[in-house]
Amino acid sequence: MARSSMVSMDRLRFIVRRFRERLWVKPLALCLLSIGGAFIAKLADDTGLSDILPEVSLDSVESLLTVMASSMLVIATFAVGSMVAAYSSASTGATPRSFPLVIADDVSQNALSAFIGAFIFSLVSLIAVKNDLYQPAGLFAIFVLTVLVFAIVIVTFVRWVDRIARLGRVVNTIEKVEKAATDALDRRRRSPTLGALPIALDQAEGKGVAVCASSVGYVQHIDMEALQQCAEKYDCRVLVTALPGTFVSKTRPLLRVEGSDSFKPDDFLTTFEIGRNRTYEDDPRFGLLALSEIADKALSPGVNDPGTAINVIGVMVRLFTLWQTPLDDDESIEISCDRISVPKLVIDDLFDDAFTAIARDGAGVVEVAIRLQKAFGALAETDDKATVAAARKHSRMALARAEKAMSHPVDIETTREAAAFSAE
Repeated sequence: MARSSMVSMDRLRFIVRRFRERLWVKPLALCLLSIGGAFIAKLADDTGLSDILPEVSLDSVESLLTVMASSMLVIATFAVGSMVAAYSSASTGATPRSFPLVIADDVSQNALSAFIGAFIFSLVSLIAVKNDLYQPAGLFAIFVLTVLVFAIVIVTFVRWVDRIARLGRVVNTIEKVEKAATDALDRRRRSPTLGALPIALDQAEGKGVAVCASSVGYVQHIDMEALQQCAEKYDCRVLVTALPGTFVSKTRPLLRVEGSDSFKPDDFLTTFEIGRNRTYEDDPRFGLLALSEIADKALSPGVNDPGTAINVIGVMVRLFTLWQTPLDDDESIEISCDRISVPKLVIDDLFDDAFTAIARDGAGVVEVAIRLQKAFGALAETDDKATVAAARKHSRMALARAEKAMSHPVDIETTREAAAFSAE
């Protein structure tokens, strides 16, 4: 089956996000724009405005362009060095899983793009000016563009200095991961089955014909619109068994097809994007896991920073509170793929991703253990029965770990008091 020529908005979002993680995209776009601007200025010579525009000295334009050309390359090199140091700090101080979010920072990418674009613009314009490409109107236009580029570079540099001072720091990285996890959870909250019919994962086992992955990696994205088109073409039903974030091999079924034995597996496989690493957009569990890793690293003996772990626990409470927030009255869960069934996320799995590592490695730290129990207590007060059950279960597990890890009776008793709600 040929893929639809129209790219779905969901897949377009996935593709755009992948390009945002490429550091060369914006600088390349600014370079092309800079080269175009240098030649567009030549069009001013054909407007007949030479008699009314102010006369600009050729030496002044050459001086401005020379200063810009000599300084922008140095600044761009400095920017790259600072950004690399920030990326390294994010990977070592927080978690390597945060690297795609840090490298996608818009302010840093825009700054690097502006510096490189200004360098290319000044270099091309300087060559054009020295070869007498411009008449008086064109020379005035290139002078105005040069001043404008200077202003853009100054504003960008001031904004970038403020951002680079914080980029890569643990607090800043936590904020970026929280933002990514919030977006993913909110999208899944509004579409818990990706626009398909709900089904329990165990209900799909053994049904239909299994379609296995053609490569080894993580499911990053499912093009539900294209999958619906495949199901309509073969007049069948599709049971998705591998959600985004699932690690698959060539023996792991991605989906099962019911009602047709003559379909082409490759048609269905093209709707699944499988990559080497997990991504945040369609995988809410990955955001929770990355936050848990940041807290877990902070609790390691080499770092010994329980404050960061406590901060992450607070973030987890915000995320699970968002997850349990009901939709507004004017919102509804839309089923646009009625030939596809997709399992919902299981709240127990979300709790495992978020809290298990923190409860294990923070069991001996009384302030972390108490804060963890308070978080479970807050989540146990929600109206969702599954969340309440999961919170109480993890509270008891965390308490058991703390009782074994702690040696001081007062610490143990204080933790037990904080976990008293789970015994109800």
